[in-house]
Formats: sequence, structure tokens, C-alpha cells
Amino acid sequence: MAQQVKSRKRVQEHGEVFTNEREVNAMLDMVKQETERIESRFLEPACGNGNFLAEVLRRKLAVVSQRYKKNPDDYQRNAFVAVSSLYGVELLEDNAQECRDRLYGIVEAEAKKAIKKPDAIFLESIRYVLDKNILCGDALTLKDANDNPITFAEWSLVTGDKVKRRDFLLSELLDGNADKGETLPLFTFDDLGGDVRAHTDWEYDAELDAYIPSAIKDYPLTNYWEVQCHG
Repeated sequence: MAQQVKSRKRVQEHGEVFTNEREVNAMLDMVKQETERIESRFLEPACGNGNFLAEVLRRKLAVVSQRYKKNPDDYQRNAFVAVSSLYGVELLEDNAQECRDRLYGIVEAEAKKAIKKPDAIFLESIRYVLDKNILCGDALTLKDANDNPITFAEWSLVTGDKVKRRDFLLSELLDGNADKGETLPLFTFDDLGGDVRAHTDWEYDAELDAYIPSAIKDYPLTNYWEVQCHG
């Protein structure tokens, strides 16, 4: 069982107590269908070293393996989708890096079990996405460790192996229901009560059937295994 406390000092200074495995699974079982949907996005605003995100990733990759392990290309493409759907914010940099390393280790181990020898460039793209999706910052102030607004990348598999990346401010993504104190799925604002008419710069996303904020940066289409070359 994973440890819940690293040190008394960290508990006193940061209130750092990790959720144990039994509680993680009990909570995720409440949204079991979403945890097993490869493309379903999850944001953990105080991700620690990744207890929740690691379990979500394991569940997603189990589905990827079940469906696509006979075809390495299909497996790697869908494993990329699974990883790119997970987001985390963590106040302490050592935890954030431990979370990135932990998720990468799960991908590498599961890929080796499923397809024996994953491509090195695929693993590089996974490492890159985790660097962009698991950030050191404060989810309360919505600022990163450098006191800049937290920015997340949306990764969308558009056609074949082509991925579209668009960057968004987390503050904009949460703005739709900030006054209601609700937790929102990333990049989805269709029926959650936010008044999109108040945001003239929001746009309709046909893929999501939802209104989302305008991206602060767009990137050209690229193969999913080459995203690290266009960042």
C-alpha cells in the first residue's frame, strides 16, 4: 500500500496527506464508466504524486490493451490518447515530478506487456505530454510555479495519426461555473449552466458539442509521436 504521509513537517507546512488506494478505487468506481473511456478527460487539482491519476491511467490502458494489443500502431495511438486526457496541478515540484515519472512508468510497463517493444519515439511523446499536462502550481490561485497563469494543452486526435494541440488558460476553462463552485470536465461547457453568451470570445466545438473558450495558441497538425518536435 502506498504511503499516505512523507513527513510530519510536510503535513504541518502543506497539509500533505495522500489518499490511500482503497479510497481512490472506491471514489473512481463511482464514475467507473468514465475511467474506462479512453478519451475521457480528468483534472486532479491537487494531484500529489498521482494516486488518482495513476489508477485512472491503469484503467484506461487496460481497455487499450484489451482492444488494440494485436496491433502495435493502434495500441500506441490509443495509449497516447489515454495519457493526453489526464491533467494534474500540484503545489510541490517534487510531487509533480514524481507524478510524471510514475505515469510514464505505468505507460512504459503496460506497453511492454501489451506489444513487447514500444517505439522509443512514442515513449518520448508520452514524456513530453506528461510534462505539459502535470504542472507545478496552485489550483487556488490558478498560477504556476513561476506565478504565470496555468495553461493546459488540449490534445485532439483529428484524423489517422494526426493530433491537434491547442493551449487554454485554466482560469478560462473554469470560468463558466466558478460562481457555482462546481467541478467541471476540462474543455466541456455545453450543459453545465455557464452562460456562454457572457463570453463573446468563446467558440463552439463541434467535436465536443460544446462551447469552450478560445485557445490562446494553436499548433499545426502533427503526428502524435512527433508532438515533442513542435512544442
